[in-house]
Amino acid sequence: MILNGNQRGGHGDLARHLMKPENEHVEIHEIRGFVSETVAGAFKEAHAISRGTKCTQFLYSLSLSPPAAENVPMKVFEDAIDAVENKLGLSGQPRVVVFHEKQGRRHAHCVWSRIDADTMTAVKLPHTKLKLRDVSRQLFIRHGWRMPDGLVDRSLRNPLNFDRKEWFQAKRTKQDPRDIKGLFQQCWSAADSGKAFKHAMEERGYYLARGDRRAVVALDVHGEIYAVARWVNVKTKDVVARMGDVSALPSMEETQAKIAGLVREKLTGFIDSAASDFAQAAQGIEAKRLAMAERHRADRQALQGAQDDRWTKEAVERGTRFRRGLRGLWDRLTGQAAKLRDQNERETTQAAERDAREKQTLIERQLDERRRLQREIDHTRRLHTKDMALLYRQTSA
Repeated sequence: MILNGNQRGGHGDLARHLMKPENEHVEIHEIRGFVSETVAGAFKEAHAISRGTKCTQFLYSLSLSPPAAENVPMKVFEDAIDAVENKLGLSGQPRVVVFHEKQGRRHAHCVWSRIDADTMTAVKLPHTKLKLRDVSRQLFIRHGWRMPDGLVDRSLRNPLNFDRKEWFQAKRTKQDPRDIKGLFQQCWSAADSGKAFKHAMEERGYYLARGDRRAVVALDVHGEIYAVARWVNVKTKDVVARMGDVSALPSMEETQAKIAGLVREKLTGFIDSAASDFAQAAQGIEAKRLAMAERHRADRQALQGAQDDRWTKEAVERGTRFRRGLRGLWDRLTGQAAKLRDQNERETTQAAERDAREKQTLIERQLDERRRLQREIDHTRRLHTKDMALLYRQTSA
């Protein structure tokens, strides 16, 4: 069942759309949570309540379109609406459900008010497309409908189509059995023949074979064996009926040899790309290191130049404190000149300490930056060494 939804205002236009006479049959199935018994009246109530908030898109409108060739009972529509309501967080919100029939097809519309009358806030609806897709996919699987290609989970694709980073990520991550079962059921519901099922499974890294005791099994690229009937959740005779001549399938030994060859070929390509990528990454990091060293030298030279200029300026200022001539003689006789010398010595010492602190602060900041780069360098080397060792080990297995 295809689910399309959106937040919206325009309650008048929506009411007219739902009740438009161009449909051969229009049935108001449910009006819940409103005083009015008409669609237009219910939407007016929702609009009136929304005026107490800043929300302009106070409705959430959903269309539910089952497969064209399927006769879908009312209960299935109702369960689907409830599933969406729970998934989106609209449980208990006022809603209107209308059915349309046209050209021999039946579909439904459900419109919720987003405004919570108790809190006078709008229900937030993040990631609605992804949530609707999840519900839609489960409906196709549950009812055994042929799933459109757009709903098949692209993340469950053939590991042999992964790039190197995705391959290692898949190796580190153990698949949830529920995900595997969902993959088998998706491929089964999306296929209308044994050939189509075989193709769909191979696109996701599972290769069909004749089993010793089970009619049809699937092998993944890691050597695991799955009984198709059990994982699809159908009877063995149904799998045989769809596959046709099961004896035409390769044996498990033949399939294992085929998979091993495909994996070996893929991993050999990974070795070449890993070496190339590491050389490129190392070149980039080395360029970054050289640029950093040059920048650090320039910063230190700039600091030294600024400190030299300041030191000269301060030394001149300290020198001007001594008076000349008779006044200078008087200062020496009264001890004032000695006090100035002591003051200048203290300030000179303090200035030297200040300059040393500034230089040390700059050095420490630069060392910290350089250490971060070194960690990046070490991490890149370790990761490359680890990946190459694993690739060589798997290739020779």
